[in-house]
Amino acid sequence: MAGVTASNDDGIDARWDIVFDGGSLGNPGRGYGSYRLRPVGGTWAPAVRMEHGARITNNEAEYLSLQGALEALADQVADPGRVAITVYGDSQLVLQQLAGAWRVRTPSLAPFHAGAKKALARFGHAHLVWQRRDRSVALLGH
Repeated sequence: MAGVTASNDDGIDARWDIVFDGGSLGNPGRGYGSYRLRPVGGTWAPAVRMEHGARITNNEAEYLSLQGALEALADQVADPGRVAITVYGDSQLVLQQLAGAWRVRTPSLAPFHAGAKKALARFGHAHLVWQRRDRSVALLGH
């Protein structure tokens, strides 16, 4: 699964990779997540762990973890609009919805989708890539 959400290859100064994952204990329950960032050709930064609070679903936690990663990277680079990102995750729902291939049918997910979509739009180019869960676990350590 791959999808382009924004394209502006003219004027791209940097390329970054993001891997994210989220979940909840209880679904809904205590939401958690993590992400890692790396400049393409560089090494992965240590995993950042996140707590999303109580009464969070797995899908909400996935969205919140991705949004946290995108906001962290946007804060780290001089001009996110000149950065191309590749986002790796094991949530087909989140990636397909953000790529526009699937509709957001669950009303409670709409604000999470909107927040992640807005954070994603700050970047000059975004490529969304689904990966198997074991790959996410290997990169994130959980």
